[in-house]
Amino acid sequence: MTIESDYFDLSGPDALKTVFRNHATGISLVTAADQAGNPIGFTASSVTSLGSNPPLVSLNIAQGSSTYPEVVPGKLMAIHTLDAESLELAIRLAGPKELRFTDNNFSQGPEGTPIFTDASSVLLARVINKFEVASNAVVVLSAENAHLNRFCETPLVYFQRGYHTIGARLQDNF
Repeated sequence: MTIESDYFDLSGPDALKTVFRNHATGISLVTAADQAGNPIGFTASSVTSLGSNPPLVSLNIAQGSSTYPEVVPGKLMAIHTLDAESLELAIRLAGPKELRFTDNNFSQGPEGTPIFTDASSVLLARVINKFEVASNAVVVLSAENAHLNRFCETPLVYFQRGYHTIGARLQDNF
């Protein structure tokens, strides 16, 4: 069977947005301290394990992001995994930057890194490289330390432009 080119009826940004709205992704918070020691951070759906040997993580960030100028090699960042219990954190760090750290619901970790203990887990990782692509960047970090606050019962995912949890386990993959 041959699929003709007119089968692919979407192109450019519409093609990308349509396909990735159909792709559920996990939600993380990424935090760090800026040069003055102030907390900075954002909600991300692009954090993923790059490999376990060595332990590497990658994430994507827009170069126009207020956090972007602080994402430099050597910077220690905290990657927080979220579940349904921490939905409020996802919403807050996706909102206006001046409201992200207004409550005292975070602690200072190593190198002043903001740590949200309400997250299901926290991974400390150091930026080792970033690759600028158009108006975005791919950031590679080396995992250093982690803490598990709780096992997720209801993971938080981003799907169809909204926050969701997942349903029944369909099959094990081991």
